[in-house]
Amino acid sequence: MYTTIGTLFEQTVRKYPRKEALVDASRKRRWTYKQWEEDANRLANALTAAGIEKGDIVSTFLYNSSELAMTFIACAKLGAVFNPINFRLKSNELTYILNDAKPKVFIFEKAVEEQITSLPEKYPSTSFWSTDNDSLPFGHFYYDLINNASTLPPRVQVNENDLYAIMYTSGTTGRPKGVMHKHRDMVEQSLICINAMKLTPNDRGLSAAPMFHCAELHCCFLPRIHIGASNVILHHFDPQLILETIQNEKVTVLFGAPTMWNMILQEDVSSYKIDHLRKGLYGAAPMAPALVRASREKLGIDLIQAYGMTEMGPAVAFLYEDEQLTKAGSSGKACLNHEIKIVAPGGNGNPDEEQVPGQVGEIIVKGTCLMSGYYNRETETKQAIKGDWYYSGDLGYMDEEGYLYVADRVDDMIISGGENIYPREVEDLLYEHEGVLDVAVLGQPDEKWGEQVVAVVVPKNDSITKTELDYFCKDSPSLADYKRPRKYIFVNELPRNASGKIQKFKIREDFSDSKSANIS
Repeated sequence: MYTTIGTLFEQTVRKYPRKEALVDASRKRRWTYKQWEEDANRLANALTAAGIEKGDIVSTFLYNSSELAMTFIACAKLGAVFNPINFRLKSNELTYILNDAKPKVFIFEKAVEEQITSLPEKYPSTSFWSTDNDSLPFGHFYYDLINNASTLPPRVQVNENDLYAIMYTSGTTGRPKGVMHKHRDMVEQSLICINAMKLTPNDRGLSAAPMFHCAELHCCFLPRIHIGASNVILHHFDPQLILETIQNEKVTVLFGAPTMWNMILQEDVSSYKIDHLRKGLYGAAPMAPALVRASREKLGIDLIQAYGMTEMGPAVAFLYEDEQLTKAGSSGKACLNHEIKIVAPGGNGNPDEEQVPGQVGEIIVKGTCLMSGYYNRETETKQAIKGDWYYSGDLGYMDEEGYLYVADRVDDMIISGGENIYPREVEDLLYEHEGVLDVAVLGQPDEKWGEQVVAVVVPKNDSITKTELDYFCKDSPSLADYKRPRKYIFVNELPRNASGKIQKFKIREDFSDSKSANIS
């Protein structure tokens, strides 16, 4: 029988029982692999005592924490379905997921109490567990439930094709969908990422990106368990704290969305001793070439890009260290046991009729990490999976050497004067301007041209002007005039989901309230 997440953890415990396995840096708590196993067993047995059986859903509403790490392993041992929820969600958004998932246990922390005060009355069949003893009165105290539980492993037979988790999509275009993954899917994903990152038992990885998201959990946290490396957890993202933790914990590998790397680069990196950091992984959104170069110059590390989506676990392609400059802007090639094709856009492209190199189309993927489907959404599952192929909704093209370039989402393509414009190429150019910290480009209805190009910019300082950016685009040899923005909107920050992807639908909703100026 193929291994499961629970058994791979147990295999690592047997190999490295006394090795430091888990560090909760915010609380200054540490576990060896053996100690981690004992606490995970306590939680598994406490969940069993609370009525959790194989196949039942356990939701977490937690920042990065040792409790989240414990729940991840405990559910895997029990065959319970792990459902980590985005801690940034508001009460109505959270209600939507609870109505869909119907968890039997919901584990939360004090920092998110405001979002859940009304929930226990709505969900009397769900047991609410708080990880803080001074929390709201309705929740059971997590540690009261587990402290006296047995450290013996639960006796549950879990196999490779059992449902491991429901991971809700990040909602860049609207309501999230519950993506179902089996144990085997994520063991395969772990092996792929161990190979891509060249992980060894000597590595110490830092989890600063949200662990409820599959990029951090499946591409980083789980592979380090699998290989026997050490995991250091930060409660939440803070660029200065990240640099301090890299220095103090001798961190060797780190994942971050491009916006996270960008914020780290704004700090005085030279004042920290981080020379043991050997490799960085980025994904969830494209990284502009200017940021790739700055990461190498200031941090002195090799970068790898992962491209993917929750439905695939997530990673389906990698751009490796030696390709970062020669293939800047590319997402790389398909990872092990996966295939990528470019077909006619619209969700009905024939996998046997690929677009020619350089021709933009829809990105479709197949491989060993494909989801089982969307939870409670048979129609959407059939629309997304056709045969063995997942239709991503992303637009892109292949070059002559077979490297993938992601242009944009199908929904984000701009059509102005009959010409197709892909926002990413405009965004990449604007990132080259020294005064631009962050940017999103999208289309806005226009009576004459159908749509006009709009750039929503987070400036590094107040001195940058719309006219200056317009001249910058006009003078560039890499951007046709019809592609340059006709409107610039300056904002303090861009709305992003937990994985770092810009939520352009939210920007569109704010257009009517934005102060902007047209550039002729």
